[in-house]
Amino acid sequence: MRRRLKLAEKRRAAVELALKQLGKIICEQIENREFPWIMLQSRSTDNIVYDPELRQYVLGDRVIRRHSRNIRHIRPFTQLIWTAWFARELLKLRKTSTLREVYYSARGLRDIEFKSQDESDEIITDLETALNMPRESFNIYPEERSAIFGDLTIEYTVPGYEGKRLNLTEHPDGMMIGPALSTAEIVETSADKVLVIEKGAMFTRLIEEKAHKRFNAILIHTAGQAPRATRTLIKRLNEEHGLPVYLFTDGDPWGMHIAMVIISGSANAAHLRGLATPDAKWIGVWATDIIRYKLPTENLTDKDVKRLKELKRDPRYQGELWQREIDTFLEIGQKAELEAFSRYGLTYIVDRYLPDKLEEAGA
Repeated sequence: MRRRLKLAEKRRAAVELALKQLGKIICEQIENREFPWIMLQSRSTDNIVYDPELRQYVLGDRVIRRHSRNIRHIRPFTQLIWTAWFARELLKLRKTSTLREVYYSARGLRDIEFKSQDESDEIITDLETALNMPRESFNIYPEERSAIFGDLTIEYTVPGYEGKRLNLTEHPDGMMIGPALSTAEIVETSADKVLVIEKGAMFTRLIEEKAHKRFNAILIHTAGQAPRATRTLIKRLNEEHGLPVYLFTDGDPWGMHIAMVIISGSANAAHLRGLATPDAKWIGVWATDIIRYKLPTENLTDKDVKRLKELKRDPRYQGELWQREIDTFLEIGQKAELEAFSRYGLTYIVDRYLPDKLEEAGA
């Protein structure tokens, strides 16, 4: 336990040092009668490239200078420095903050106050890029809504709960994947796989049907697009504990993309590593499953068709499976939700569909 706590403290100290060094550089520039400035990688779309070796989007070599001498940069530069100070205060006080709270914490501060949360979020991303560290390292998190359930024992490292252990089968609704859980140490698990589910209703159904025991799996609910803390936890379970990951989403282009972001990351997070799980497998709902299982469907909308055509050109979707399923969606012009299997009964999903799909995936 002491070793785990020391590792957590070491990580926190490294982040504090990075923030302190940023402040020191700015102070030295001012003392030298310079207009303070920082360098960071450009996050413009033409500097976001797909790395086939890493199997994810990354930032290219182009960098930009955020300079307080440029009148257009003064406001975002000041906001960035304030955000770095706020992050260091969080670490020093051992507190966490949501993205929304960062936005409101700046309200009333002249020349720093953000016009909207979008502007605040953008500055936080700039800080991530400048220090090459995720916002979660600064104790800044989005509103969490994902959850986890299964035979997994974790040990907390957050202040006040150090050393406390919890098995994640103890709450029948699953445990929220918040800051305390996402930073906890993984002690042990009897599971041999991770089953990631897009929707809450299906996550609840699988808990009720004891799918964690039937498939010897840890169940993770993403609540749509998986939050970064959830993606990090999925990656940890896969890499640190060797658990294969299977992704179960709605049968539409948006479900496909939810799966792909877990596998290969997103363009929006190209400045960060450590979020993708390249060996995770999307097991459905596929377009060919709609035909195979004769599922109830809805017509693809114009927006769905446009999105499918975008995915078809995306370098992440060039594999045979992805191209086949995109073409099938476009051919049949239909989509289906996870709940569509209910036409065969409430337990069909665990009695028939998932066993078939996991067997096909080699699980």
